[in-house]
Amino acid sequence: MALLIVVITAYLLGSVSFAVVVSRAFRLPDPRAYGSGNPGATNVLRSGRKSAAVLTLLGDCVKGWLAVFAAGQWVVDGTAMAMALAAVAVILGHLYPVFHDFKGGKGVATALGALLALSPYLGLGVLLTWIIIAVFFRYSSLAALISALFAVFFTLILFNPAHPFLFAVIVIAALLIWRHRSNIRNLLDGKEGKIGAKADS
Repeated sequence: MALLIVVITAYLLGSVSFAVVVSRAFRLPDPRAYGSGNPGATNVLRSGRKSAAVLTLLGDCVKGWLAVFAAGQWVVDGTAMAMALAAVAVILGHLYPVFHDFKGGKGVATALGALLALSPYLGLGVLLTWIIIAVFFRYSSLAALISALFAVFFTLILFNPAHPFLFAVIVIAALLIWRHRSNIRNLLDGKEGKIGAKADS
């Protein structure tokens, strides 16, 4: 029962789309109506309001961290499993939010927050990977895809293969890659928008 409550709570927390909430607060267009149509920090940045994009990034990241951290604090027995399930559930909430017609973002910032809660070393390793790829290639999607793959590799280094965290990270990586399938096509076709590009570019 405790694990079920963890999953439901994490999913509902993940369902809060900060891209939509922040855009409404700043009186910006709905991020689902321009650019990539993705309610995430990268698309909000295309509105030209960097502060809104930063708040979106922080909000999505914090909700991922909070869901996993709270699960670890609340479920004493089976803490690792609770944290692993919370990590997957909060990502699912972000990708398919019940509060926004199940049309969510790509999950990168939320995944980062969840990974930081699972292990600061894991989260920082993934963040560093994302930064390196993003700086050199300026494609947020490419950075996310490579970081997702490296997240599994880092988890294998940090934890035993039988640890629940590995299961969670593999599922999260698979979900991120699935949600970026259109970006993969655009990258292959040379049509993917770069970081900082305007909505009409």
